[in-house]
Amino acid sequence: MEVRAIDEYNDGGHLVYFENLAGAFVRGKTLEQALGKALKEIELYSKWIGRKVDLNDCKITIVQKKFSRLQICDADSDVIFDSECLPLTAGQYESLKELALKSAKDFLDMYNSIENKDDALIKPRKTFYGDVPVTARQMYEHTKNVNSYYFGEIGVSALNEPDILTCRIEGFKRLEEQADYLENRVYDGSFDEKWSLRKVLRRFIWHDRIHAKAMYKAALKICGASEIENPFCFDK
Repeated sequence: MEVRAIDEYNDGGHLVYFENLAGAFVRGKTLEQALGKALKEIELYSKWIGRKVDLNDCKITIVQKKFSRLQICDADSDVIFDSECLPLTAGQYESLKELALKSAKDFLDMYNSIENKDDALIKPRKTFYGDVPVTARQMYEHTKNVNSYYFGEIGVSALNEPDILTCRIEGFKRLEEQADYLENRVYDGSFDEKWSLRKVLRRFIWHDRIHAKAMYKAALKICGASEIENPFCFDK
């Protein structure tokens, strides 16, 4: 199995994505440190999507690099993959949409399994987007509320309510009303960032995954593994 990797980096670290595992990622201070986590991420991601993988047969190849001026150490990102500028087939779109909706459902299931949603799970700190969410409810709201932003970057008017799954489903319905959506037009979006439908699909899964992992790890310390749903198959 060849895993095609994209390295977004600066002096603060490396954020490495796996092009053919939409939404999978690793981070590290150095590229070597990030790639040292790659096999575990591939294993857990593959378990999440129900795919068997032989880790001994995985070959990771860096196919694209992008220097970023953003706070990579806090997972700030604006890279668009070269492959995310190519048209989509109907089959490719349906497969990626299915994953993006599974990701939203799994995030919602995990969140709903946490009983004390307003208890602080981590210590407060600030990042590029402001105060880090510290309760399960804040983490959920932050993750849910990119829906209108992501869809808006490709010209689709979408809402953030009533929940992360329903608003995402509705966003895709509105997208599909556009006759040419599979052409995967590249848009010049906010803050000089380029967007496409392929990128939106990948970003949804990645954004869910990074915040679901943070929520799960933090909630474990308070609730215990037996009390929390773990649909993403994260390590305990």
